[in-house]
Amino acid sequence: MTNTPLQQYRASFDTWGPWALLAVGVVTGTLSARLTGMDRAGVIACAVLVPAAAVLQLYWARAKRKRPDPSRTGVCLFLLRWAIAFVLTWANPFFAFYAVTGYYTAARELPRRLVLPGLFLTAVTMAGSEIGGWPPHGVIPWLGFFLVLAVNMGLVGVFTRFAEQEQTRLGVQAETIAELERTNTALQQALEENAALHEQLLVQAREAGVADERRRLAAEIHDTIAQGLTGIIAQLQVVANAPDLPTARTHLERAAGLARHSLGEARRSVHNLAPVALESDQLPEALKKTVAEWGERTGVRAEFTLTGTAEQLHDEVAATILRIVQEALSNVARHARATRAGVTLSFAGDEVILDIRDDGAGFDLLAPAVRSRSGGFGLPGMRARAERVAGSLTVESEPGLGTALSARVPLVRHDR
Repeated sequence: MTNTPLQQYRASFDTWGPWALLAVGVVTGTLSARLTGMDRAGVIACAVLVPAAAVLQLYWARAKRKRPDPSRTGVCLFLLRWAIAFVLTWANPFFAFYAVTGYYTAARELPRRLVLPGLFLTAVTMAGSEIGGWPPHGVIPWLGFFLVLAVNMGLVGVFTRFAEQEQTRLGVQAETIAELERTNTALQQALEENAALHEQLLVQAREAGVADERRRLAAEIHDTIAQGLTGIIAQLQVVANAPDLPTARTHLERAAGLARHSLGEARRSVHNLAPVALESDQLPEALKKTVAEWGERTGVRAEFTLTGTAEQLHDEVAATILRIVQEALSNVARHARATRAGVTLSFAGDEVILDIRDDGAGFDLLAPAVRSRSGGFGLPGMRARAERVAGSLTVESEPGLGTALSARVPLVRHDR
C-alpha cells in the first residue's frame, strides 16, 4: 500500500529530526553557555556527550533498518539517549531541544507497557530545563519542578490520548480502504462474470428467437398456404363429382379464388406475415368476412357476433386472433361434422375475448392428441399463438356435444 503524506513526514522526521534537534541544542547551548553559567566540567561533558549522541543516532538508524518494530535494543537505545539528554540538560537547559525527541519517539520505539515510563522520564528532563536547570536549589524551586512536571505529564496524557485516537482512526481507515479494495476486486470479478453470462444469455436468446421464429413461420404457412391448398383440393374433388357443368364451374371459380387468396397470403408472408384480410379491414370486419366465406365454402351455418366497443388493435394481436379463428374453423370443417358454428369477438375492458363454438362431434379432452397426416398444428398451435402475445386458450368439449374454444389476449392498441 502506498504511504500517505503523513506517514512520509513521520519517516522523514525519524531520520532527520533527532539530528536537527541535536544541532539546535548545540547551537543554543554554545550561545548561552556564559549566560547559563556553564562551568568547565559542563563544557567537557557536552564535548564528550554530543559526539556520543551523534554516534548513538547513527547506530540507532542502522538498527531500525534491520528491526523497525519495538525491541530490547530499542529500549536500551531510548534509555541511553534519555541519559545523554538528561546530562546535557543538566549542563545547559537549552539542550532540552534534544531531549524533547523522547516525547515523539516513545510510542514507536518502546513496547506499549513502557511508553508511559519513557514519557515520564522525558517529562522529568523537560521540567528540570523549564525551571532553569538541574538541580533545583531550595524548597520553592523543587515545588516549581513538581508543578511543571505535573503540567508536562498532564499535557503528555492529553496528547497521548489524542495520538491513540488518531492511530485507532487511521487503523480503521486503513482497514476500510483494504476492505474497499477487496470489495472492488470482487465486484470487478463479478462484473466480468456477469459480462460473460450476459454474452451467453444473448446467444441463448438468439437461438431461442430463431427457434420461435421457425415455429411461427411454420404456423403461418399452415394457416395460410396449407389451408388454402386444402380448400382448393376440396373444391376440385367436388368438381370431379359434379353432376352438371354449372356446378363444376361454380366450384372451379371457388378453387381459383382460393388459389389467388393463397398466393396473396404467400406474398404477404414473405414481407411481414401479416394476414391479407387485415390489410384493408379492421379485425371485426376481417373476422366477419372470414366466417362468412368459410360458411359459404363448407355449407355450415356460421355466424359472427361482436360485443363491446371495437378498438384498433396492435397488428400482432389482431393477426393472432385471426389466425386462431382460421385454424379453429379449419378444424371444424375437417373433424367436427358440424351443422352450426359461431364466432364471438368481445372487447371487455383491458382484454379481448374470442369464443368459437360448434355443435359437431366433439372429442375427449383427456385422450392423447393425434397429429393429423396433413401436419395440422391444431390446439397446441392455437395455444402457442395466444401465449406468444401474453394470452391464454381454453377448450371445452365432450364426445357428441360439440366444442367450445375461448381465447383471451391483452387489449394492446395500435402503436401508430
